[in-house]
Amino acid sequence: MKNLLKKLSIQSVYFIVYSMCLVFLVGISGCSTKPYNPGKYEHLIKDEPCSTDYEVWVNGTKAIVYVARVQDPPWEKERTHLDFGGHYSFISFDMDKPVEVKIKSTTKKFENTILRPEGVSVSNVKKSASELSFTVDKPTKISIEPDGKNGPLLLFANTIDDFKPDLKDPNLIYFGPGIHHPDSAIVNVGANQTMYLAEGAIVRAGIRVRGNNVKICGRGIICGNEFVWGKGAHNLIVVTESNNVLIKDIILRGSATWTLPIRNSQNVTVDNVKIVAGRAQNDDGINPCNSQNVWIKNCFIRTDDDCIALKGLTSNNENVEKITVENCILWCDRARVVLMGHESRADYMRNILFKNIEILHFSMTAFLLEPGEKMKMENVVFENIRINGEGQKELIRLKPVVNQYMRTLLPGYISGITFKNITLTGKEGPYKIQLLEASEEYTIRDVKTVLRGANKEYTVKNVTFDNISILGQRLTKDYNNLEMGNYVSDITFK
Repeated sequence: MKNLLKKLSIQSVYFIVYSMCLVFLVGISGCSTKPYNPGKYEHLIKDEPCSTDYEVWVNGTKAIVYVARVQDPPWEKERTHLDFGGHYSFISFDMDKPVEVKIKSTTKKFENTILRPEGVSVSNVKKSASELSFTVDKPTKISIEPDGKNGPLLLFANTIDDFKPDLKDPNLIYFGPGIHHPDSAIVNVGANQTMYLAEGAIVRAGIRVRGNNVKICGRGIICGNEFVWGKGAHNLIVVTESNNVLIKDIILRGSATWTLPIRNSQNVTVDNVKIVAGRAQNDDGINPCNSQNVWIKNCFIRTDDDCIALKGLTSNNENVEKITVENCILWCDRARVVLMGHESRADYMRNILFKNIEILHFSMTAFLLEPGEKMKMENVVFENIRINGEGQKELIRLKPVVNQYMRTLLPGYISGITFKNITLTGKEGPYKIQLLEASEEYTIRDVKTVLRGANKEYTVKNVTFDNISILGQRLTKDYNNLEMGNYVSDITFK
């Protein structure tokens, strides 16, 4: 009997030890499969300038806090008399469960810090003069603003990167952790190729995509800080005459010209791309040009110039159509959040959807639709958009125009535009809404031209405003700052 009890006791001990090991292993498997650990590559990017405003810890691990430049010469605020808040900081990490973030600063005060967009997924927020902490509940993008637009900190929390690059794959272009200066200012990516930028990779070059079935992905940074505006500056990524292209997760920093134009291409997806720009006045964020079936989703874009600009640069029967922009956060320092038109040599710009958009900051007209060159702009929907207003003069302008970018000096047409569930909150301001027909007189390159009858032919019609709230006021035809032309027709308020 004693031997039996002894045997059972030993078995019980084995069972307990086995159970503890099993629990431990299950616990490990439940943790992040790729925890944030910048220490493994930090020494490889020691020449990369880091933020002097912020120190950040993610689950107790000190983060690398990068810097994005604003208003490089010749656009410095002393010359332009425009102040966009100076250089700003950003961090990026992966997560698969809630993480604790702690931020310290010797230059910023955190008592009145605002986290944008409103309703962002954080909890346990604690503020003091020199420290801010909170829990990030799920992958998200946050603008942390201790002093408004003055030197904020952007936080990019991504899902776990599950891409496993095969370094033996002849179709893989791989950039590992470290600062890379390719032999050429342009890296070409062709058909069936994948470019992968590992976390900690900083590639100082532009990328040219030409070909079908192309993928650019990873957690690295493509940096244009060394490009000079007007002196051979390149796009950070340009997609040309391609089909089935995916650009995912990467960070694009400091372009000196259009950041990511998509030219004469089809079936292009831009997913979770972060554009941190603002140093040049020609740095448009994403420009679908004469392209179809473009899907821009889950992106963060801060630019000096237009965030999203749709253009018809060519006239060879390639329209701008089936463009979707959704679940994006947009910030424009000087120009427009959304620009459609201006270069308008396509026959049509149509079937466009902007949905679930957060506009953190903007300057000029947020939504500017100005077709020319007889282009027909139709079936455009703006839906579920939240805007932080800071007293801006204009909010929406729909007007066929003639401008200096056009070759055929004739206006265009606007029809079938819907604004639905748009909410603007914030400071008092005019927030003018304009629906205007084309002018009969215009001046291009110092030459004045009269186009008789243009205001009757090139006009705006069939526009719906459904559940639009501006500073708590429901938009109706009696809105004080609504301006409508004499030939505008079929305008509906709901």
